[in-house]
Amino acid sequence: MRLDKYLKVSRIIKRRTVANEACDDAHVTANGRPAKASYDVKVGDVLEIGFGQHTLRIRVKAVNEIVGKADASSLYEVIDN
Repeated sequence: MRLDKYLKVSRIIKRRTVANEACDDAHVTANGRPAKASYDVKVGDVLEIGFGQHTLRIRVKAVNEIVGKADASSLYEVIDN
């Protein structure tokens, strides 16, 4: 699954266009490297998303195309820095 779509499906970022812009502006890294919106997300990847002063670091647990709102957080696990 594309990175921008994963961020939207997992509800980390609310809109896919915003997720795409975050990737273009180098606010998202995958496994320590800057990631483009077209990056293919795989189980086990470590993603870092910059939100201003705050950085969210997650590990991908599952990649599903369709997920309900209640189950969105089951797609990833938050990693403490």
